Amino acid sequence: MITHPFTYEAPTTIDDAVKALSNSRDAKVLAGGHSLIPLMKLGLAEPEVLVDIGRIAALREIRSEDGAIVIGALATHRSIADNAKIVSTLAALAEAAGAVGDMQVRSRGTIGGSLAHADPAADEPAPTLAFDATVRVIGPKGRRDIPAREFFKGTFETALASNEIVVEIRFPAPAGRSGSAYAKFAHPASGFAIVGVAAVIGLKADGTVERAAIGVTGAAAGAFRATAAERALVGTRGDASAIAAAAAKSTDGVTLLSDLTASSEFRQQLVVVHARRALERAAERARG
Repeated sequence: MITHPFTYEAPTTIDDAVKALSNSRDAKVLAGGHSLIPLMKLGLAEPEVLVDIGRIAALREIRSEDGAIVIGALATHRSIADNAKIVSTLAALAEAAGAVGDMQVRSRGTIGGSLAHADPAADEPAPTLAFDATVRVIGPKGRRDIPAREFFKGTFETALASNEIVVEIRFPAPAGRSGSAYAKFAHPASGFAIVGVAAVIGLKADGTVERAAIGVTGAAAGAFRATAAERALVGTRGDASAIAAAAAKSTDGVTLLSDLTASSEFRQQLVVVHARRALERAAERARG
């Protein structure tokens, strides 16, 4: 039950939503509601104004544009997981979206809301990082494009200003021989990722690894790129031994979480195992 009073706004354009958000010292954006509403019921969030962007139809679009797949902030996890273009081109993203919560959550929850909330155990930040996506936001000063590697700052913390709204996420379409995959160890009750790993691999004509990108969620205070593992894999043949050696470096330089769900040692092992699994599937898909 929500006990504190608040003003409800339901704009139908992005400009009106930005204005509504900027007119209060304590306003929050409502997208799918799966993060904000529970916090309000618990009294952990008490915004003066609730800006519901659900009536802005343009934010639900998924389209191809200038060599990128552009996903509106209100695209649901289910619509992403079921989109044929995303499944064939950004498989790791489709798999991560399909692994979110349960069917009800996937049908209502949105990618924009998930990224803006920045829960350290959310699924979609991992492929957003691995694909080098760009998060486009709009505020009173206009449009701003934030690279994914600069967007996630920590637990529930992003580069998004309080008066800005995520409007779309732009994923560059992988070129040449490439493949991706997402591997997850889920919490048995909540479905959140205790560890989730998204891997993207690009191959040269001779079969050697030209590019490797690995995004990890659930293991640390925020999603991160496993850069040491990426460097270790580039230039190899991408065979089982090379992948295993690279995966072993996937937590290098990262402080891992330790809590009632899993110790840091267990999370480290989970990251290594799931990095290997995601990389193996990504390499297999890249080879066709």
